[in-house]
Amino acid sequence: MARRRPGEQVPEADEAHGVTVHLDEVLAERGMTLTELADHVGVTVVNLSVLKNGRAKAVRFSTLTGICRALDCQPGDILRVD
Repeated sequence: MARRRPGEQVPEADEAHGVTVHLDEVLAERGMTLTELADHVGVTVVNLSVLKNGRAKAVRFSTLTGICRALDCQPGDILRVD
């Protein structure tokens, strides 16, 4: 891990990260609702809604894997760096 130089600013935790979530597009392409996806993945609709609307600060790999399996897609279909 790189060491910070003296006086170097530490990024804010809430600073923009540049990752956008395109879950709604993939859901529409598959004709699936968020509720149906939540049932397939085993998470709450609220948790998926937070992810879908770009308010999530993190996502578990197990959740991402479940989403990708349910939607037959890859993580890059859902998450993009702008």
